[in-house]
Amino acid sequence: MDSSALANDMGGRSRIRLIDQVPQVSDMRFELLEGFRRRQKSIAPKFFYDEEGSRLFDRITRLPEYYPTRTEIALLRASMQEIAQLAGAAGVKGDSRGPVVVECGSGSGEKARILIEGVSAQAYLAIDISKEFLIASCEGLANDYPHLDVCAVCADYSRDWNLSRVLDTSAPLLAFFPGSSLGNFEPDEAIRFLSEVRHAICGRGSLLIGIDPPKDIQTLEAAYNDSAGVTARFNLNLLTRLNREFGTDFALSGFAHKAVYEPTLQRIEMYLVSLRDQEVHLGGSKISIAKGEAIHTENSYKYAYDQFVNMAWEAGYDKTRHWSDDAGLFSLFLLTP
Repeated sequence: MDSSALANDMGGRSRIRLIDQVPQVSDMRFELLEGFRRRQKSIAPKFFYDEEGSRLFDRITRLPEYYPTRTEIALLRASMQEIAQLAGAAGVKGDSRGPVVVECGSGSGEKARILIEGVSAQAYLAIDISKEFLIASCEGLANDYPHLDVCAVCADYSRDWNLSRVLDTSAPLLAFFPGSSLGNFEPDEAIRFLSEVRHAICGRGSLLIGIDPPKDIQTLEAAYNDSAGVTARFNLNLLTRLNREFGTDFALSGFAHKAVYEPTLQRIEMYLVSLRDQEVHLGGSKISIAKGEAIHTENSYKYAYDQFVNMAWEAGYDKTRHWSDDAGLFSLFLLTP
């Protein structure tokens, strides 16, 4: 583990700790090759998030078709006083009794700002796989909140949730997993992830998590097939990254974005569809892709209230509180181990 400190422009009043736990390129290349060798070729969604992918996703969250982000932000703002009370936070900004907010997949940090202020956080630990985007986001937070201890952990949170490596405080913890990111896991993997988070915070805090419930197909498919084509560029940027960082030779012109809702499994499925017969190389391996063949790049499961409560119970949580907008577009859950 490589650990270093980054000073921001606050004249030494605030520092960002950067802890780099990103997997080795050789391990990631092996994971990619395993995905290409499956009957249904696939690429894990974590590979979306290089700097450009993170920037494109941030644009997606601001599109008119993409309801989750604006709905969740409105819920956070409307419910923050109750969230702070239930999380046991102090009522004064900067009070040392406030919790440490630990965010998975931190992205731009926009939602974290609402939470940091609302619960009077004493520290913020962001976990994200896109290093450049993570550092920029955390530097901005450290500049704006000089009282806040900020730690940036560049890691694959889907695989390793050992906070003991980076947290040496006995302060209360508020884990934060916003958006619909839990839906990217297969259901059994989602329960495992929730269990790992519970183990990390057990006896010291709670988990605030966003859940995207099922809804009409038109709304769901529009959110992943926006009229401006940003989601398509986000999906295709995955191939650009693989070419640059892993030496593949994908021709972007040979693929098209596809996103559909699968009602039986209650999930959005996202693909890159080959427009012709082609071959791609990864290391010393040759990958044949037929015309019309699809590479699976993401699932986004949608969980009804009872489904998610049962998952949380299986992972070892009690539901402390639930918030939803009037239209039922999005939900927030506060879970206690």
